[in-house]
Order: sequence, then C-alpha cells, then structure tokens
Amino acid sequence: MALATRESPHQRMNVKTLFLLVSLCLWHLHHAEAAPPNFVVIFTDDQGYGDLSCYGATHVSTPRIDRMAAEGARLTSFYVAAPVCTPSRAALMTGCYPKRVGMAMGSNFGVLLAGDPKGLHPNEITIAEVLKSAGYRTGMFGKWHLGDQPEFLPTRQGFDEYFGLPYSHDIHPFHPQQQRFQFPPLPLLDGETVVELDPDADYLTRRITQRAVKFIEQHKDAPFFLYIPHPIPHAPLHVSPRFMEGVSEDVVAKLEEEEGQIDYKTRDRLFRQAIAEIDWSVGQVLDALKSNGLDENTIVLFTSDNGPPKNSLFASAGPLRGNKGTTFEGGMREPTVIRWPGKIPAGVVNDQLMTTMDLLPTFALLAGAEVPSDRVIDGKNIWPTLTGEAGTPHEAFFYHSGNALKGVRSGEWKLHANNGKPVMLFNLKDDVGEKNNVLKEHPDIAERLSGYLSDFADDIAQHSRPAGSVEDAKPLSK
Repeated sequence: MALATRESPHQRMNVKTLFLLVSLCLWHLHHAEAAPPNFVVIFTDDQGYGDLSCYGATHVSTPRIDRMAAEGARLTSFYVAAPVCTPSRAALMTGCYPKRVGMAMGSNFGVLLAGDPKGLHPNEITIAEVLKSAGYRTGMFGKWHLGDQPEFLPTRQGFDEYFGLPYSHDIHPFHPQQQRFQFPPLPLLDGETVVELDPDADYLTRRITQRAVKFIEQHKDAPFFLYIPHPIPHAPLHVSPRFMEGVSEDVVAKLEEEEGQIDYKTRDRLFRQAIAEIDWSVGQVLDALKSNGLDENTIVLFTSDNGPPKNSLFASAGPLRGNKGTTFEGGMREPTVIRWPGKIPAGVVNDQLMTTMDLLPTFALLAGAEVPSDRVIDGKNIWPTLTGEAGTPHEAFFYHSGNALKGVRSGEWKLHANNGKPVMLFNLKDDVGEKNNVLKEHPDIAERLSGYLSDFADDIAQHSRPAGSVEDAKPLSK
C-alpha cells in the first residue's frame, strides 16, 4: 500500500524518527536520576456528563470512580475536541484539534469505517510516542478508531502492546443498517494480528481489563503509559455474566433468543450493568497499581470520548444540553476524574477549562519529554491548573462538528455560530444548560468571541496537516 502524502513517506518518517531519537537522548542525559510518574488514561465510549454517581447520577452506581474522585479531583469543565469517536480520539493522541490533523471525519462518514483508506497519519507524533521517547513502556487495550489499515494501527503510533478493536464494536454484521453498510466480521487484534472474528462482546470489558492489569504487573519496574479505551457504553450494550445479576427475567429471556442477530433495543436496558462493569474495571486497575507499589507515583485519569447518544434509554448528559454529535455542552463536556495521591489535591472540584488535547504537553512535562516543536500543538500544559496554582491556560476553546467550526468558549461565555455568523450566546457560569440565549443583550461579547472564531479559522487554514491515506484499502477481516 502506498501512502498518499505531500512529501515522500521516507522524508516524513525521517522527521519523526529524528524527533524520537533526540528526545530519548535528552531524556537520558537530563532525567535519568528522576522517578517520572506512570500515566493511565481510561477512556469510555458515549458516556454522558451525568453518567457517574459522583456527578449526581442516580440511574448508575460507580463507587470505585466516586472513591477515585474523593482521593483526587473531579473536573467539571473538561472537554473533548469533537462530539463523535474518531476526531475525539485523534485529538487525545495528537494534542491537536481534529481538523488540524485532517481527522475531523472519516472518508465518507462522520467516523472511520471498516476498510477506510483514511487514518491518522504515520507522521503524527502521538502522546504514546512522546512518552516512549522518554523511556516509557506503552500499552493500549481497547478501541482505537483511528484507522484499521496496517499503516495506521496503534503499534505504528508508539504503542509497544495493543489488544482490542480497530473501531467501534457496532461496525459488525449485526448492525441494524447492515443492508446499507455491509460491514465485515468484527476483528479483534493482538498487536497487528487478527486473533478472533466477531468476538463475544459480553467479555470484552473483562478481557481488556485483564490485559491492562497484566501490563501493570509486567512493567512495574519502569515508567509506563497505559491507555484503556473501553468500547462500552456505546451501543449495543454488553456485560459479562457476573454483572447480569439483577437483570429482569424478560430482558434475560429476550437476550437468550438472540441468534444471528443483536437485539439493540433490549440491550439498551443493560446500561446500569455496563457502567457497573466499567466501574469494576477502574477498581481493578487502581488495585493493581496499589498492590504493585505504584499507587503514589501514577496519574490515573478517567473520562469519555463524547456525550451520550440521543436515543439512549438511560445515558444522560445530566444538567447539560445536547448529546453525542452536537456542539452543545452535552456533546463535548465530559465527566472526568483525575487522581495522583500527594500531588493533586484530594476531594477537589476543579471547574477550570481543560481538554484531552492538554494531556500530551502536560504528560510530556511531567515525564521530562520533549513536545514536538516542528508543528502546531493546540494542547496546553495544565499541571498548574490541576494543582490549583493557576487558572486555565486556554484563552479560547473551539467546538467543531465535522469540519465545520461551530462555536467558541472564552471564560464563562460561549458563542454558537453558523457559517461564521453568531446565532446564540450563553453565560455558562449562570446557565450551564444553555437555555437562555443572551446574544442580543451582549453584542460586545459576541463580537469579541466572533473575532476568536475568525482568527482560529485562519490559523487552521494556514497550519493544518493531512491525514494518512492508503491505496487499495481492505477490511482486516477479509
């Protein structure tokens, strides 16, 4: 397969390789005596702002995540850079707005599908590669969704170990619109090898957790970055038998009738159980860190990739307006908990604006790694923000729907725009639910925020990078 790029693959890969080699040498020279922290990022799928009990939910119970919040900080203005899977994950990996790296959409759909010729460009330097350059071991267990062609897999983007799915688990032959999409069997990968087709999704959360715990045990004597992007609670919902206790008999009976199909509607009723298994998984990871003597030198962050789906029976954005796919707060503001005993104050609620893009530069600073200097990185160092020593480093944060720039937040103000024209203005401090449009009352604020939008659109146009592309792309399962 030949990469379609603006420069030759050899030229582009030389830049990346040189960065990694220089960074590694600098780390060994200046940071060999330090004991850098480990990093664990747990990233769920389609979990809403209101889907943790420590965020006020009563329809779910999350005691381990609640305890994690009590021992760390609950972030109440933490954002992803897009309201759907693929672009949100691209931002986390690169520290950049998805449009800047050409990953705001799939080739012909809002996200990447099976056999998509598009993917995160191999020349991008991911958070895994930044940390790897500082001597970290890197592992990913769960859902990737940044390209299923060999050139785009996690093992080509800085991860030493990978076990999971190349995209969402509903991209399978049992999809309700299979006649339209014609999805191939769902591949489960270990490294770059397809080890199963259409794996039993009831056990995915458990298997991912087991691999994550094993990674911790195997690499307890060296710094590591562990990324756990769970496929759940994206529909169709699946849980292991242990968490089916208490499910009504009629639901169990309907699920037992599943043969050659997936009953999405009935599985929607497993939401409480799916969240309970995720909470169990978080507990397993935290327990593994403690039992291996790593508890006090590991940052653990829990968040989700976007808001809850519109038609979910139970998933909730809490007090926020909107849902997955929208640029209202409910689509992009995520329930987020971060813990580092002795370093991040315990029991704190931090309402400063922060984003997944900030993890790359922040983790790099703490690890003694170099942030790429040959490209624009949109993320900021939020370590002073997390410790309470400073406010947000973001003068403005921008909302996209696909490639369309749809809004901006600066301080307590949020402006929604359509084709660059202001349409709604909200004061998020007083109106987090975006119910009271005060555009007419504050034309000066609308004008200032419109200026941010215009300047940012120009910046993206001048300083963006292409996604990767391959010829003759084929699904991994064919």
